Amino acid sequence: MNDKKKELKDEIQKSLENKFLRKSMNNFALAYRQGHAKAYSGLDKDKLVSDVVEVKDNALNDMAALSDKFAKKAGSKGMKVHFAKNAQEANQIIADIAKETGTQKIVKSKSMTSEETLLNHYLDDRKFEVTETDLGEWIIQMRHEGPSHMVLPAIHLSRYQVSDLFEDVTHKKQDPENIDSLVKVARRELRKKFAEADMGITGANFLLADSGTVGLVTNEGNARLASTLPKTHVVLAGIDKVLPSISDALKILKVLPRNATGQTLTSYVSWITGQTECFSHEENKKDIHIVLLDNGRSEMAKDPEFSKVFRCVRCGACANVCPVYRMVGGHTMGHIYIGAIGLILTYFFHGRDEAEKLIGNCIGCGACRNICAGGIDLPNLIKAIAHRIEKEKGESPVSGKLLSAVMKNRKLFHTLLKFGKYAQKPVADSNGYLRHLPMIFAKEHNFRTLPAIADKSFRDMWNEVKPRLENPKMTIALFAGCVQDFIYPEQLKAFVEILESENIAVEFPAGQTCCGLPLKMMDRVETVKDITDQNLEAFDPNRYDYIVTLCASCASQLVEYPMIKKGERSENFADKIITSGKFLSDIVKPKLSKDLSGKKVTFHSPCHLHNCMKADNEAKEMIRKTGAVFEAAEDEMGCCGFGGSYSIKYPEISSQILKNKVEDFLKTGACEVITECPGCIIQLRGGVDKENADIIVKHLAELVREAK
Repeated sequence: MNDKKKELKDEIQKSLENKFLRKSMNNFALAYRQGHAKAYSGLDKDKLVSDVVEVKDNALNDMAALSDKFAKKAGSKGMKVHFAKNAQEANQIIADIAKETGTQKIVKSKSMTSEETLLNHYLDDRKFEVTETDLGEWIIQMRHEGPSHMVLPAIHLSRYQVSDLFEDVTHKKQDPENIDSLVKVARRELRKKFAEADMGITGANFLLADSGTVGLVTNEGNARLASTLPKTHVVLAGIDKVLPSISDALKILKVLPRNATGQTLTSYVSWITGQTECFSHEENKKDIHIVLLDNGRSEMAKDPEFSKVFRCVRCGACANVCPVYRMVGGHTMGHIYIGAIGLILTYFFHGRDEAEKLIGNCIGCGACRNICAGGIDLPNLIKAIAHRIEKEKGESPVSGKLLSAVMKNRKLFHTLLKFGKYAQKPVADSNGYLRHLPMIFAKEHNFRTLPAIADKSFRDMWNEVKPRLENPKMTIALFAGCVQDFIYPEQLKAFVEILESENIAVEFPAGQTCCGLPLKMMDRVETVKDITDQNLEAFDPNRYDYIVTLCASCASQLVEYPMIKKGERSENFADKIITSGKFLSDIVKPKLSKDLSGKKVTFHSPCHLHNCMKADNEAKEMIRKTGAVFEAAEDEMGCCGFGGSYSIKYPEISSQILKNKVEDFLKTGACEVITECPGCIIQLRGGVDKENADIIVKHLAELVREAK
């Protein structure tokens, strides 16, 4: 393990041991989910996001021209515009402005761009007194920390820690239970700084090319004070913040506060156009400077793949919904920019070494893509960064190479899986679990029991279970997936029996293999292409009404085949993919005769089911149709912590997520957990068994079969 990865492992362990951080992150994640849903209630979120995408993409295509137009327009109104090629140049420009204006004291509002350039450190080294004025930023500045969230920089701190800090500032005893009193302390201390400041520094949410206007969006009003009270105002913003007009900005403003904090609008939206009166200045006009930062943005804009990151509106939502961020917080799940967008930007703004340390810490749940206000495919871009780093280093993990070599050859892969049932006999129990893990797993992986490979795979029992119908009402193809084919064939068997009773013909193309998702998670790009070809060859989509899979994770990968292999066959294939729950609920609508009203069940919504396939409601509807008593878990949509190889690479995080899930299920009083992903079943059954919890984990198909 290299030093950077060891450093990350140590940081993870430290974060997981922080009980307050655990509780704070968990409460925030649950509250955010509710607030976000409420903020978008009655609105067409997809339309709002598509508007943002259009605005941002159009601005990106005209970035240089818009920046020049803004500079000329702002300049014509007395604002001085400076262009900075990199962080060092931006910091130097601001330091020179401070020197030329006789500045000694500076107040700053929250700005991720200034964090990107490490502006505070630069100014501190040159003996300027710099005070952050956002409450959270002021707190972490005094603690000599970076922000742990783009919008909520001090979310990781308790009121007791803040109270102790304020005692040091005021030299007076503070009551940690009196939040209002603590806020008054901050207001009193910061108002002095505003009154004494020679310069105010802000970021910008928008720069409008047609009017030379600066747009600021805040909740505390500190940016308004920083931009109005001092005689000199400096704006530091990336060139990607320039938009054609206010109508474009307003489209972004419809989603920014909703995504960031669940508000319909923030408390303060300020528009600054030209110099304003300032009687503390000798010319009675405020001295306004705007520093437009490139820092690699122009080059990134030329990249057809990574230019999409400029759709980001800096709402921080990708962190809000990230199961890993929820466990460890921003100081562990980021360098300066945090969350999913941070994993990508770190590579471009702060180098490969910092990015490499973080990039593997993505569980691949797709929540960030689902929530993104700019419609960015963050999970795939994170994987693309990982692939770039691997190519640049000229290295490839041995595990990845071995897996690729095996899975390229379907027959070899399936033969090895079948051989596994014999190799596992010394450690397998009659209850379907392995008694102890193989020696290749360390103690830290012993947080769950693992299932044994089935005595007979589904493909080997296919001829026995295949429906033989004379006049079926439709024909579907079954995509099995590796886990259900070789570990849980009984789930596929239950599904086939349901369809047979409904007069639906089922075919099982023997040439099918892994969907490719595990290899994608391990950055084996070329092998994913090979596997895609094999599955497209195995399935002729024109022969089937639907291609059904009982694995939500497989479904999320299969629908992406047109992006991997362009062509009519892959398009037709992806169009036919449907999850088993949606197929049963919306298409089959099976006749159910058994009374399950005495059974209380809850539901675990697999990440790929709700984030990628948008089919969790159909699965829950099917559960209700069985007649079982349904009790929703509080964290129904929370990740289970599996993520395929993620749970092997980061068992510390995976185990904590799993523990939280099991506790959440037990609170419902349900006797069964129903889900629609065999990967989740591996994780959840393993956790339930390890905890000796009195609850059973089943696939949806097994519950429906029971109700027939």
